[in-house]
Order: sequence, then structure tokens, then C-alpha cells
Amino acid sequence: MAPNLSNLKITFEVQKVIQPFNTGGKVALDKDSRFLVTTLDEDVLIVDYDSGDELARMEGDGESVTTLALNPQATLLAIFSRSQSMRIYSLVCTPSTPTTKATVAATLLRSVKAHSAPVHIAETDSTGTLLATGGAEGLVKVWDMKGGFVTHNFRGHGGVVSALKFYSPIRSDGKTGSAASGWKLASGADDTKIRIWDLLKRSCVAVLESHVSVVRGLDWSDDGRVLVSGSRDKVICLWDTKSWKLRNTIPVLEEVEAVGFLAPGALKGYDNGKADDTQVIYAGGQSNHARLWDSSSGKEITTQSTAETNYSITDIIYNKAHSSLVSIHSDQTMIIHSLSIFPSPLPVLRTLTGNLDEVIDAQFLTPSDSLLALSTNSEDIRIVTTTGSFGDVAVLKGHEDIVICLDRDPSGNWLASGAKDNDARLWKIDAENNSFTCYAKFTGHAESIGAIALPRAGSSSSGAPKFLLTGSQDRTVKKWDIPQAGAVKKAPRAVYTRKAHDKDINSIDVSPDDTLFASASQDKTVKIWSLAEGEALGVLRGHRRGVWSVRFAPSSMNASILGGEKGGRVVVTGSADKTIRLWTLADYSCLKTLEGHSNSVLKTIWIHGGQRVASAGGEGLVKIWDAKSGECVSTLDNHQDRVWVLTQSTKTITTDTTIPKREDKMDEDGAEDEGESEEGGESVSGTTQTAEQLTLVSGSSDSTITFWLDTTLQTQLTSTQEAALLVEQEQQLSNYIHHSDYRSAIVLALSLNHPGRLLSLFTSVYASPNSPQVIAVEKVLSALDDTQLSILLSRIRDWNTNAKTSGVAQRVLNVLMRSYPASRFVALAKGRGGGKGMGMMQVWRGIEAYSERHFRRVEELVEESWVVEFTLGEMESVLGEIEAGMIVEKEVVSGEVDVVMV
Repeated sequence: MAPNLSNLKITFEVQKVIQPFNTGGKVALDKDSRFLVTTLDEDVLIVDYDSGDELARMEGDGESVTTLALNPQATLLAIFSRSQSMRIYSLVCTPSTPTTKATVAATLLRSVKAHSAPVHIAETDSTGTLLATGGAEGLVKVWDMKGGFVTHNFRGHGGVVSALKFYSPIRSDGKTGSAASGWKLASGADDTKIRIWDLLKRSCVAVLESHVSVVRGLDWSDDGRVLVSGSRDKVICLWDTKSWKLRNTIPVLEEVEAVGFLAPGALKGYDNGKADDTQVIYAGGQSNHARLWDSSSGKEITTQSTAETNYSITDIIYNKAHSSLVSIHSDQTMIIHSLSIFPSPLPVLRTLTGNLDEVIDAQFLTPSDSLLALSTNSEDIRIVTTTGSFGDVAVLKGHEDIVICLDRDPSGNWLASGAKDNDARLWKIDAENNSFTCYAKFTGHAESIGAIALPRAGSSSSGAPKFLLTGSQDRTVKKWDIPQAGAVKKAPRAVYTRKAHDKDINSIDVSPDDTLFASASQDKTVKIWSLAEGEALGVLRGHRRGVWSVRFAPSSMNASILGGEKGGRVVVTGSADKTIRLWTLADYSCLKTLEGHSNSVLKTIWIHGGQRVASAGGEGLVKIWDAKSGECVSTLDNHQDRVWVLTQSTKTITTDTTIPKREDKMDEDGAEDEGESEEGGESVSGTTQTAEQLTLVSGSSDSTITFWLDTTLQTQLTSTQEAALLVEQEQQLSNYIHHSDYRSAIVLALSLNHPGRLLSLFTSVYASPNSPQVIAVEKVLSALDDTQLSILLSRIRDWNTNAKTSGVAQRVLNVLMRSYPASRFVALAKGRGGGKGMGMMQVWRGIEAYSERHFRRVEELVEESWVVEFTLGEMESVLGEIEAGMIVEKEVVSGEVDVVMV
């Protein structure tokens, strides 16, 4: 039973985002397998190899990236674009901790023009100090990677340089190679020739000619005695590095795009009886499979499927740290093959999809909703985990054209799919055993299947669902009986076929009790059908454009709850006319029309037990609507294109309503503040409650999938706890003020950010300059953290604007200036620590401006005081003469003084 959320503010937070990280191009991996460097349009990304988190992004220069090179230590990265520029970045990694994720700080060291033509191949040596580049003009350059200057220029190729490989005499184990006595560089080009360059002699020592097409791959054996080359002429050549003569030719019968040697003993479980002579070669190309070859016998070790494919391998990265091969494919996927245990073919550890393309549909799988099935503008269905791991769990292959629609049964163990190949398929999902198999195939429609639905009532965990509904562009709806386990396996046949609409069918949904189903079409109508007989019971008319989505409300929701005069079932529809409509099936009339989307409404679902409706629009927004009031209560924005996917998962969670007790601050001597309660730091006893937590998943044409976590109850609980804590703190503050404990009161008023009370506290303290409270307060002011100091400076600025309160502001500012070094205030002004950078700069400017104004006012008063003093002085002199005359007059009257009249 869903909680009543009618009076709560609906809030959602982004929990996880699956977004593109590779759109084709060069891919690099460091030697410790921590980072994967990929090309995303004009940008270059650094992602975590295990989790897929984006660690850094280097923005492009407006031109597409042609290639990149990462040194093995992952400290330097070179990026090349069609603008002929080379940008070298310094990479500084901060490892992950149990509480924080790893980060990479990328700093641009320099940007130079590398060649007079675009660079299509770049390679670093094992030490990470040298960088070789090959341009389209046939020039090979060797660079000091950190210094950014050229050390060698090699000319000789008559076409685009297509392959490069360094040989270092210092091997990875620290030993020196025996055959090659010095540093060498092998280069291949589309002139079909391989040239060997001696870096010490700065000259070409050999030209190897055997291939008849462009050379795509080069590698040196670990001991330097053999050089292997692969070409689009469908052969692999082995060259002796002493005589520079052809040692062996291996026909592979496919265009080779990548070739290399495995480390000795890397292929566990393989032995050809010639341990001293055995060298295993890996290669990949047109067949789209990573293949292994024995260099001694020239025979292939692996066996692969002969099925044709439209994709190919563009590169292979040998991951020595994990003993695996990472194959890069033209469909922007990466497949990680294990070398630890040798079977044939190589086992797949993970599949990384660099770009999902347009996400068309998605469904949660398994009873716990731990997996997510994706339809991504491909004939394959990708299964990903909803947890934090990186890569596809499985790929369901079988459809021959793009998969358009998906649906699941209540148990999550069965998945139905419909595609443009006119077929529907039912898949058995057994996540515990990592088994994902096609259970049945449904053939009969004349055009693409655009809508599909499985039963809603009961659970199918013990057996297959009872039926399947499909809707097609051929404008018909078919009901299929599904063969059960143990029965004689026959090709499924349609129980009935109905001509349903005049245009394409976009959506089908089954009622919660499996008695009705609804179909939505481009003909602007929605029809309600009897599931058993396949007869139309009613038509919902009112939309002005095609209807994209239809969903039955949960059984607990009926029309009377939504304000209808009659009871009855309710359905929600979304249309290209930008509206959402709620319908009652009592008389097939419209109860409410929800308006707010600025583009077509592509998906609608019921959430919160039918209390609300979630909708996805063509403008890239997801909106949450209150079903009863018809108002939009929340808008979720994380997409840049049409949102086709909207599905949900609910889990039961337990929330704690315990209200934490305020922890009073300690003074700098470690003693507790005065007035602290005996229960300080403890919690007020509360209760726990269980609730259903909703997760929405939205998928868009921008290749992005967003997981939205419903935080409504948590937000409300947090607000309640904060309100209760605030009341307690307000009472505590009143108690401090009542007991004249200004020191504790000021600390609490700062944390509560009460400027009025804070001012009155300072005013009361400084009203008695000789009070012991002054010393206690100044002690508190000298031990503030950055956040408290920033708040107090903001308050000082405000108080300083008023002449009546400027005295208190100046007293407090004087204490702060005496208590902290100037560097502390500079750091706050620059945004370090707890300050807000430019905001603190404005605070200081405000304090400065009004302080100068008050200073000028005081100077003017001082100047005016001289006039008063002069006046008083003059008045005193006059008063003195008057007083003297009065004394004389008194003496005359008394007869004590003789007076002479003139």
C-alpha cells in the first residue's frame, strides 16, 4: 500500500547516469588498468576502468580527434585533431578512498602544430618519455613527450603512416633485450612497406617488403628477436630482427586491424610442446573476433563463430595487469577477453558499450529489479546492472533488425521483445546462473512490431507467462498462447488476430486483473478490448494527434477518487498533441486533461500506487502529475533530446525518525561550553517506519539513461527532524540569553545564523566593557571556523551600514583583526576554505566602504569639536571677566574696598 503523498512536496534526485563515453576513435589504457581514455566526439574522456565514472574531460578545439596517446604511467596524454594540433596534458591522479572517488586533474602543458597534415597514429615507449607520431604526409617524428620538442625526423614513407611501435632495450622486467641492441622504431604505411629506424643512429636500418596492402599493426616480441606485422592483405608476417628477413607468413583470411605478442606464459593452459619457442600472437579485424595464433606452427589456437557480422575490430589493447585483451569494435563497444584460463574461444569478462545510441525502451528484470534490459536502436538487447558496476551483464542476440519494444512479467524472470524484423521473442531470465535464453519466437505479423505486453496478474516465476499480446504497423493486434515447460515444443500460433486501428499501433497495456487490454494508435484513438474474446468494448476519442502511450491505473484507483461521477477503471494516455488525458471506462469519457509539455508526450506511467502520473516528453523533460488535482508537482530535467523510456522500480525501505540531539561546540581548551545539557550529543528516541521507495528510469535519444530516486519521504523526514531540532535550539538560545550566558548564546546564534539576536547579544556584552563576559566572548571569536567567520563578516558588513550599530560592528571587527592573521582573510576572499570567493570579496568591499564613511564622519566631528572648544574657551574668558567684576562689586557694597569715582 503506497503512502499518502498528497500533502508532501515531491522530490527526486539523480541516483545514477549511464551516458556515452566513446563515439569511435582511439582508445588507450594505462599499464595498471586504472584509467580508460576514450574519444567522445570532439572531447577526450578519462573514465575509471572498473566503475566507469568520468574522472576528467578534455574539451576539443572544434575539430574531430584523429588519435591520442597515453604514456604507460598515465602521467602524460597527447591528443591530436584534424586541425593538425597536438595538445599535451599532465595528469595527476588522486586515488580513491573508502569515502571518496578517484579523481584526475588534467593540466594543459602545451599545444603545438605536430605535422603539416593530420596525425592518424601515435605511440609512446615503455618508459613514457618518448612519443612517435605519423602524419598523413608520410613523415615520422619522435618527440620528447614532457618537453614537447622533436628529437627525430624520419622521412621515407610514400603514404599515410598507419602503424608505429617502439622497441626499448629495457624490458618491463628491467632486463636488457638480447637481439636488438638499441632503441628502435618500426613504422608502417599505406605504401605497404615497413621501415625500421635506429634512434641512436638516426637512420633507417631496414625496409621490409612483403605486404600488398596498408600495414595496420606492428609489435616486437618481448626479447626483441621477432617483429610481427598485420595488414589488410589478410596475412600476418613474422620478421627476424637480426637478418631483417621474413621468418613466417600466417594467412588469417581477414583484413587485420590489430596484431601483437602476448607475454610469455600469459595464455594459461596452452602448451604446444615447444615451450622455448612458443610465442602467441593476438590479432583482430574484419571478422569482429579476437583470435590467437601460434607463431611457431602458424596455426590458430582459438575457434570462432562463422556467423556474418556488419561490425569489425578496429584495435586491440593487451592488458598485462589483468591478463586480458580489450578489443575495440566499430559499433563503439569494447569486449574484455580473459586469458587466465585457456578455452576456445576466449571467454568474455565484460562488454562495455561506449555509446547506446537512441534508447528506445527499457524494463527492469529479476524479482529484485537488479537488472535493466535496454533496447538501443540495435538488433541486440543489452542487459545492464542497476548497481554501480561498469559494463553489460549480457547481450541478447536473436532479432535481425532493431528492437522497438520491451515488456516484462510481474516476476521479472521473463522478458518479451518486439522488433522491426516482424517477430516477437520471449526470453527466460535466470540471473543467478547467468543464463539468458530465448524461450519462444512468435512469427506472424506482416510489418514491424511496435507494441508488446505480458500478463499483469500473478507471478510467472515457476513457469512461462500464459499469453502474449503484440501490436504492429500492420494495424493488427495478436494474442499468442505461450507453450509451457514440459509441453511439446511447437511454433506458437496466434489465438486471434484483430484489425485494431487505421494506423500504426504504438502501445498496448493489460489491465491488472488480465481481463482487458488497451491499444493506442497513430489514428488518435485508444481502444479497450476484452482479453478473452478479443472484442472491442469501447473507444477513447479526444486526442488531436496520434497516441503514443496508454496505461491502466492500479486496481486501487478508480474514477470516483479522481472526481468522476461514476466509478470504474481508469487509464492514462499520452499523445503527440502535448496532452495527457485520464479516462474512465465506466462511460469511456475523459476525466482530466493535463497540459504542460511543450512537445509530444511519449510515455506515461502510474506511480505512488496511482496517486500520481509520470510522463516523458519530446522536449527532454519528465513531469510528475497529481492525479487528483491535475497539477504538475515536479519536473525532472537531465536529457537533451526526446525521452522515449520511462519505467519504475519500487523497493521497501525502513526509515529512522530519530531526531539527533544538538552537539554543543567545544572551546579551544577542550572543555564543554557552559550550559550544556547532560544529554548533549545523544539522540531523542524516535520510531522507524517502512515505506516503498520509487526509482524512475528515463532514457532518451541523447544516449543517456538517468536513474531518478524518489526522495519525497526522506526530504519530509529530514525537514521534520530539522524543524524539531531548530525548535530545541531556539529554546536553548533563549535559555542562554535568560541566564546571561552570552558566550554560549553567541556560539549558538552563529550556528543558527540569527543576525538580530547576534547583534543584541554583542550589544549587551559591550554595554559593560569591564564585564568578564567580554573576555569570554572574545575568546569565542578567536576560535571560529571558516564558515562561521564568513557568516560573522557578512553580519558585520550589514551592521556597519547603520550608524547606530556600527560601533558594535567595529568592536567585533577589531577583535577579529587582532585574532587572525591576514592570510586567513585573504584565503576566504579567494574562495579557499569555507568562503565563497567573489561573495567574500564583496563583503570586504562593503566593510571597507562604510568603515571609511564612518571614519570621515568621526573626523568631521573632531573638526567640529574644535569650534565647540574655541567657543567654550571664549565663553570661559568672558565669564571670567564677569565673575571678577561681580567680586569687586561685592567688596564695594560690603565697604571693604575704597572706590575712587572718576
